Amino acid sequence: MHLKIHGVRYNIERAGQGDALVLLHGFTGSAENWREHISVFEKQFSVVALDFLGHGKSEAPNAPLRYRMEWCVADLREILDELEIATANLLGYSMGGRVALHFANAYPERVTSLILESASPGIQNEAERDARRASDGELAAKIEREGIAKFVEYWTNLPLFATQTRLPESAREKLKQQRLQNSALGLANSLRGLSVGVQASLWNVLPGIRIPTLLIAGQRDEKFSTLAREMSNAMPNAEMNIVTDAGHTVHLEQPKIFDEIVSEYLKRLETRD
Repeated sequence: MHLKIHGVRYNIERAGQGDALVLLHGFTGSAENWREHISVFEKQFSVVALDFLGHGKSEAPNAPLRYRMEWCVADLREILDELEIATANLLGYSMGGRVALHFANAYPERVTSLILESASPGIQNEAERDARRASDGELAAKIEREGIAKFVEYWTNLPLFATQTRLPESAREKLKQQRLQNSALGLANSLRGLSVGVQASLWNVLPGIRIPTLLIAGQRDEKFSTLAREMSNAMPNAEMNIVTDAGHTVHLEQPKIFDEIVSEYLKRLETRD
């Protein structure tokens, strides 16, 4: 289904019944990345998966400012309102995890729990944030200059995703085809508007986020495993699960284990209530 939200079109996928579980994909992804997981989660939850602006079947506005975190958070609130969802469990991967965390900080009363996979609260150091904003700006220009196919090849071969080379050829090809469905304009503007170098750092507010939170990272992804530990120490109601034999994309590299971790965590929360 499509929803017009603050003047732009979002693609929304829905399945199942029960409490709401909202799935938020990463950069270059789409709701399609969650397809196999939805078939598991829909047995317990009313699952909502959306395409962020510039991704999948959602609109790709011309203005980079429209992609900024403030707009993402406002759009997500409006989507929940349109779907008549008062509160939801938010599961976000990478970029989607950043959006989920910012939403929880802005609207804690709308969030039942947070599940953050390979996510970051942002960059604390201003100089590092400036450097990241500049490098993402250069990458955005590269996408527009060289096109989506060359960018997907570049992105696929980043060291961050090196562990994905162990996946079956069919899984890698499926991921590649999904990434190719995005527009060059949409990905470039996402980098300009939603870069971790542009968003505000939330490190200083983590102690005040009291929402039950599960932090998931792959053991082979040292950077985000470390971030998960640091976030877990800072957040009063957070716990952590570092998945062995997985890198940055745990839900792709160890899908069954990922689904078990998420399902068991949410069942525990229900029992606790």
